[in-house]
Amino acid sequence: MAAAVQEQARTVQATAKFVRCSPRKARLVTDNIRGRSVPEARTILAFTERAAAIEVEKVLSSAVANAEANHGMAGDELVITAAYADEGPTLKRWRARARGRVARIKKRTCHITIALALPEDEAIPAPLPQPAPVAAPAPEPQPELEAEAAEEDEAPKPKRAPRTKAAETAETTEEKAKPKRAPRKKAETGEAEEKPKPKRAPRKKAEPKASTDKPKTTPKKKTEES
Repeated sequence: MAAAVQEQARTVQATAKFVRCSPRKARLVTDNIRGRSVPEARTILAFTERAAAIEVEKVLSSAVANAEANHGMAGDELVITAAYADEGPTLKRWRARARGRVARIKKRTCHITIALALPEDEAIPAPLPQPAPVAAPAPEPQPELEAEAAEEDEAPKPKRAPRTKAAETAETTEEKAKPKRAPRKKAETGEAEEKPKPKRAPRKKAEPKASTDKPKTTPKKKTEES
């Protein structure tokens, strides 16, 4: 029997799904970076004014991180072999219009995928072996605490003596009974009477002062000669 030979993967990719951007707008950005190196693509995306460039740059950074972490490759040596945006589900909303009608609003989504490869179609090295998870060391048992816990479990707790009803009622009556406050004595009538206030003398009306100003003279009207 011929042994099946498994071909090594030649690309490393990353995908962002359900991106709130129409696929047509995303394709205008992915077309500019297809076939370029990673440093060149990052420069193009940094100076692209379209909003979709931000989402494409995130996918590119994720693909480079996959190549560096999983295969031990240098990100600046990779080339973008594939960059495309597939259509995702469309969210349908409605807007009120005239005469009781509605207009449909379609909010498009897309799936952005970017694939990286080595130049000259070289094979990507196999994934790096992941280290085995190290189990946390078990805490060492402390003999003193174990002995104390065993003694507490063995020694029975003393039972509390039942309380009688007479003692309970006596305690409640002592709590409720409070000394009454002595009533205040009324002040004697002789001391309480206030002395009458002296009446104020009426003010005298001021006499009008004699005016020393000269009487004003009214100008005589000039009579026209007939």
